[in-house]
Amino acid sequence: MMGVDFIGEKHAMKKMKAVTFSYDDGITQDRRLIEILNKYGLKGTFNLNSALLGKEGSLLREGATVNHTKWKAAEVKAVYEGHEVAAHTRTHPLLPTLSDEEIIKEVEEDRLRLSELVGYEVVGMAYPFGGQNHNDRVVDVIRRHTGIKYARAYASSHSFAPQAELLRYKPTVYHHEEWDTMLSLAERFLEMEADAPAIFYIWGHTFEFDIHDTWDKFEDFLQRISGKNDIFYGTNREVFEHFGMLG
Repeated sequence: MMGVDFIGEKHAMKKMKAVTFSYDDGITQDRRLIEILNKYGLKGTFNLNSALLGKEGSLLREGATVNHTKWKAAEVKAVYEGHEVAAHTRTHPLLPTLSDEEIIKEVEEDRLRLSELVGYEVVGMAYPFGGQNHNDRVVDVIRRHTGIKYARAYASSHSFAPQAELLRYKPTVYHHEEWDTMLSLAERFLEMEADAPAIFYIWGHTFEFDIHDTWDKFEDFLQRISGKNDIFYGTNREVFEHFGMLG
């Protein structure tokens, strides 16, 4: 009886709301975001392409040229300390266009290489590219032939409800393309009293803060949602574990 009572008490004390972040490509702007996340006690998951580490480059987005240089392999562990490194495929291909064998190579070799670099087993992933970046076949191959346990999709759910299919998990909102929606959702999330798990999952790319210099604007948002006693702040993996979603 004592054991049952203890379990019930532990469940009652568990925070039912959680906030988590996911950022892609392993680029040098990630360090600035990590510094801000650390400042407010927040955590993120960062999805890296192991075969592209150290690659220098830039992107043209919305009329602005932004840096897109990736961290070197030897720098990864220190840069992302305290946060989560997850897979993003080796070379960022559109997975539905690949054979089963090529999908396994892109995903599992990326996962294993990143695990070596950070010193713990990588089990998370974000699909590369937007739009239709996965399908039933891709998900089935990843499920049966890799060590990936959860994978972020592209489309926003605009919902806080946990999803049963972790290998095609829809985040709540894309920060760069949905600023106003993100702010509106944040106010609703902060005000709600949750008696069941609720996850506010925000994603994007850190180079997007350079396009219109929205770093300060995003920091204001982070400050607004941080430090709440009823919210659990964690990486994707920590949040899924917090709610017992990984089994």
